[in-house]
This record gives sequence, C-alpha cells and structure tokens, in this order.
Amino acid sequence: MGKKRSGAGLTGPQQAAKFLGVSVLAGVVLAGIAIPGAGALGLAAKGTVEGFDEIPANLKTPPLSQRTTILDAEGGLIATVYSRDRQVVPLTAISPYMQKAIVAIEDSRFYEHGAVDLKGILRAVNRNAQEGGAAQGASTLTQQYVKNVFVEEAGDDETKVREAQEKSLGRKIRELKYSIQVEEELGKKKILENYLNITYFGQQAYGIESASQRYFSKPAKDLTLEESALLAGVVQSPTRFDPVNDTQEAMKRRNVVLQRMADIKDISQAEADEAKKKPVQLKVTRPRNGCITSVKGAGFFCDYVRNTFLTDPVFGKTREERAKVWNQGGLTIRTTLDPQSQDAVNESIKDHVDQDDKVATAVTLVQPGTGRVLGMGQSKPYGFGKNETQINFSVDKRMGGSNFGFPTGSTFKPFVAAAAIERGVSPTKTYPSPHDMEYPSPVRTCGDKPWVNTAKERVENESESEIGPYGMKDAMAKSVNTYFVEMIAETGVCPVTEMTTKLGVIPADGTKLPEVPAIALGTEGMSPLTMANAYAAFANRGVYCTPIAIESITDTHGKALGVPKTQCDRVMSEKTADTVNTLLLGVVDSGTGTAAGLTDRQNAGKTGTTDNRYNAWFVGYTPNMAGATWVGSGGAKQVAMENITIGGQFYDKVYGGGLPGPIWKQAVTGALAGREAPNFATVGIPDAGVPAGGGRPTPPNPNPNPNRPTKPGKPGRDGKPGGQTVGGATGGATGGINPFPGITLEPGVIGGPETP
Repeated sequence: MGKKRSGAGLTGPQQAAKFLGVSVLAGVVLAGIAIPGAGALGLAAKGTVEGFDEIPANLKTPPLSQRTTILDAEGGLIATVYSRDRQVVPLTAISPYMQKAIVAIEDSRFYEHGAVDLKGILRAVNRNAQEGGAAQGASTLTQQYVKNVFVEEAGDDETKVREAQEKSLGRKIRELKYSIQVEEELGKKKILENYLNITYFGQQAYGIESASQRYFSKPAKDLTLEESALLAGVVQSPTRFDPVNDTQEAMKRRNVVLQRMADIKDISQAEADEAKKKPVQLKVTRPRNGCITSVKGAGFFCDYVRNTFLTDPVFGKTREERAKVWNQGGLTIRTTLDPQSQDAVNESIKDHVDQDDKVATAVTLVQPGTGRVLGMGQSKPYGFGKNETQINFSVDKRMGGSNFGFPTGSTFKPFVAAAAIERGVSPTKTYPSPHDMEYPSPVRTCGDKPWVNTAKERVENESESEIGPYGMKDAMAKSVNTYFVEMIAETGVCPVTEMTTKLGVIPADGTKLPEVPAIALGTEGMSPLTMANAYAAFANRGVYCTPIAIESITDTHGKALGVPKTQCDRVMSEKTADTVNTLLLGVVDSGTGTAAGLTDRQNAGKTGTTDNRYNAWFVGYTPNMAGATWVGSGGAKQVAMENITIGGQFYDKVYGGGLPGPIWKQAVTGALAGREAPNFATVGIPDAGVPAGGGRPTPPNPNPNPNRPTKPGKPGRDGKPGGQTVGGATGGATGGINPFPGITLEPGVIGGPETP
C-alpha cells in the first residue's frame, strides 16, 4: 500500500483532480486504444486530449548505446569504453526464466492486452481514488519500453532525462500513442527483447546481458530461476533492491517475483518455494570502463584513439556529432598498436624511469611510410591517483597532451640541415663556429621585415674547446650550436619553417614557429609523436606520412565505417633525405648519440638537451621504425636534471644521449627483434678540410663516462641555450659502417638547448 501524505492525505479537491486526470486518460483508452474493434488500436475519438493529434505518428527509436571495444593490430583487447555499459542480445540469448520473470512482475497480462492494459488502468483508477494517492500504476511493458526510449534518447542531458520521466498526463498520453505504434510494428516478442536490452538494472548495467555479467559473471542465457527473479525484481528500484549493497532487501523482492511467477502458473508453487530458500549468491564483476582499463600500459594510446575519433571530420562534421557516435558506442576499433612494440616500450620505460621519480619519460614509435603509431607509453601511468596523470606526454595539447609540449633542444638541428641541403647548401659547407658569438643580424624571415638582434643576444657552444671552423658532419655529430645558428642566418628562417611545416613539426600548443634564428636550437615545445613522425620522413627517404592510430572500425552490425587514412607527400628530395640520414648515422656511430647505437642494424638519430637540463631527448630511426624518447618535467614545476636519481640510478647531469638514448635503444631493439634489418641509402660526404675537432686539436678523453664529464660546460648560462653531450658510456654500431672516420669527441661536449 502506498504511503499517504502526513496528516489527512490529499484534500478533496486534490483527490478529485487526480481522479479526473486518470479518468480523462481512461476516456482516451475507451475511445479505441485497447478495446478490440475500436479503431484497430488507433484513436477514433478526436480532440479527447488537446494536442494529441499533433504528437508525431512515428516513434524514432535511437540505436541503443553500447560498449565499444578497442583492439590492437593483432586483435588483442586494449580497452572497453562506453557511455552506458550495454551488450544488445537477441531474445534467444536470454534465459526463458528471465523472460517469464520480468513479464510476471512488471506486466503479467502482457500477452493478453493491447498497447495499453485497460483493466489495469481501471484497477489503478479505483485503487488510487480509494487511497488518495498513486498507490498503483498501470504502465504496460510496452509503455515502459517507450519511456526508456525517451530516456535513452536524452543521453546525458539532465533536463531531457527529467522530461522523459516526469509524472504528467501529457507524457502519459505521448507514451500511449507511441505504444500503439510499437505494438503494431514490433509484436510482443520483439518488444520484450527490446525492453530487456534497454532497461537499467543498477550497478551501471544497462540491458540484461550486462546485468547478468555484472552480478553473476555469466551470460544472460545461463541465468537460473532464482537469479532471473532477482534481476527482474531490481528493475522497479535499482537502488533500493541493489543486491550488492542490500542483500536482504533484494532477497525479499526476489521472493515476491518468484511468488508472482507461481501465481500466474509460470512455475509451480513447489519450484517457487524451493527457489525462495536459496540465499542470494553473487559473483560480481565490477564495472571497468574507459582508457583506465587498458592493458599493456596502453591507456594513453587508448586516449589518443578517442581524441582522434572526436577531432577527425571523417567521423562527423562537428565535435558534437562525433561525440554522439562515440557515446552511442557499439563499435569494434582495430588500431595500429603493435603488441611487440608496446611491450618493448613498457619494458624499457620500467627499466630506466620509476613512476615516483621527480621526472617522467615518454616514448612513441611509428612506422615510416605508413604513419602507423606502433607504440606509446610513459612512466606516469594513466589514472587519477598519486604519480598518475591523464596528460599524454606523447601528443599535442589538442589530443590530450601537455599545454606546451617540451623544448626539443638539438633534435631540431636536422630540420635546419634538411632545409639548407634542399636549398643547395653542400654538406661540406663550413662556418667559423666560434665558441661564443652574437646572433647574426639581420636574418631574413618569410615576410618583408627581417629579424634584427636589437637585444644583442648571444649564443655559445657548451665546451670552451668547441671552436670552429666546422663542416656539417662534424657539427652535427658534436651538436655545435654556433654552426647551425650561422647556417640559419645564411639560409634565412623561412626555408626552415617551410620544411618543418611540411614535416608536421608544429608546436604542441598549436601555435606557429616564431621566425627567429633561435629555433635552430629547439626553443619551441613539441610532442614526442610529432618528432618521431617527422624523423620517419628521413627514414622514408623524404616522404612524410601523417600519423594514424585506427586501422578499421565496424559497428554493431559488422558494417565497416570510414576511418582516417594517412596522407603521404614528398617533402624533400631523396638525395636530401639520404644526406641527412648519413649525417645522423654519424651521431650514433661516434657522436653524441653513441649510447643509442643498435648492435644488430643501422640506425640514425639526434640527441637534445635543454637549458638547466629541464628536458632531454633522443629521436632516432631505422629504415623501418622511428621513435622519440623524452625525459623531463611533466608537471608545472620544472626539475633541473642535475645530481638527481632516476630509475634508481644517480646522474650528475642528464644528457640526451645519456638517458633518453638508452631508453630508445632498448625499446627499439625489442620492437624490432626478429624483424628485417634493411640498410639506409647513404651518400659520400668528403671531409670539409678542417681539423676533425674544429680549429683546435682534440685532447685525450680523461673520463670514459660521458654522464660524468670532468668539465661540465655551461648549459643555460645567462639564460642562453646550452646543448648536448656525448651520449653514453659505450659506442653503438651502425651495421658495421662508419661514415665519419676520424671524428674524436671530448667529454662534456654539449649543444642544443633551451629555456622551456
């Protein structure tokens, strides 16, 4: 019996009004909705309820939101994401007990009445008039289904959800009209199937399949009698009858359902009594939703896939349209993530940087020639807890990355070299390259106004012994700052920004590169994915391919949807790319990146270290894989990587070759294990006719460990760029090829820097 208001209950006028309202509703029914022969379940009476005819004739049933499954390139599960956890199943995949239980407790005359149960309405009118309140409802299963359709269509719009559930005569009339249509078009079995798939069962479970998995960790087809009765009882009030939080209340409700099934002869009284004696036995599977559930440390890659979907017009003209498709779900998304590469990335990160370190690392691997993102990981896991983050350090801000990216240091220098070589500058070109100099001025820009060094800004090399003249191969191997500043001053800034634009090298915050000579030293913040993909164009002999993360998508019906395709364009000549490759082979063979040299195949790359050692990079590649490794401050507070312990190892100073290089090496070694090892197409670069170490003889190396230089240099002095150092204790091989014999490097050589 329903509860009355405190005091005397409803007043006389209130009771009359309520009775009149339900009577009007009954009048509509009597006009032909449910009485056989009266308008074939249509409304014969006109104007019974004002505005009734203006209600659209057809109920637009939205597709039910379901879970989306994200897979790796080999079909392995990465994550399950959903707006509503639902798996639509046919009636044949639902236990007969469940079908009978829901009908028994929600609408026992379901198979006997039409769209509306006239007897039920009259019974409710009488009962409610007697009780002076809403003691009994009269909604049929069909009407409940229609209401759930409106709720589903409302999505996350709270106002629309309230409107779909409001207790008003207008909503009831609307439900009635649509219920007629549904009964005529679908039939009883399909209505029951749809109802069981759309209704909410509590614990974030929508539809019977998800509910069965949530509470009993089994498919709906295997539900027993007592389990079916329990779930059927939950529907009336998912909170009150939640078996997880209140077993006793849920059991009482279950037993009510069992008795009702016996009363209408769906089961015998003996079966009902036996089932009532059984305790509630749950086997709960907790809801797991979103990229936080990703396996193989792929939470950030999963998030990148989601952001790709929400930002690419292939999935809808507006973000709202794309979000609607994403939230609707029911998709199977096969991605480009390579399990072997992802495992290798995770292992390397784990072996070098700890989750609770003051700094973080991020590694991204891509495939030259296809743009496929093969691996993506970082040391701070995806999550909301301590030493976790939702910021994807590997990507740009618009894709869920940091606000500004990370200054790249000397890893930017190959872009300067590529622009100059493409304009006809010889790789034997020499510049004076003094240890310390003012930025040359004026320098041509893309506009009519040149850059002028009005502030008398200066640039210096890290080591005082680093004095030119230098040729390009020596300057690249040693990462000589003044050489590349002189180069950009001669060629102008515009050829460099034009080259970087074609290579997709755009600052992580979406702004344009400033037209100043200092960009030669990597002053602007970039993401690892941007850098890895740009270097992949060198590996691909001058053809740049836009990155992709999605291979294919199918909907709930197995229909293939369109996906973004990589766009490949030639951005430099093969000769230019081959020349850059030859230069960067020397960096890992005998330059600042020796710690990143692979032992079983050729690889090329460049180190980068910024002012105050806030950021350190290694960006490298083989002909069939490119990758970027960044180590630095992932939070708002910048951490100078000096006298610091990272991954349990103490570092006096962190250099691009000293920590990012080995991380990159281990990741790529594992990713390419057992795979082909093609060689680069190289060019011959004769000596530039200057001493190998510049204008001064090279002293012997008194310190074999470049991470412990005896003369540390001056990174960031007076706020000016610092640079790179020789990158590791052991030399790396480049397939047995040494394109630059005779190059000897001093300890503490640094070049390429930035203030973040």
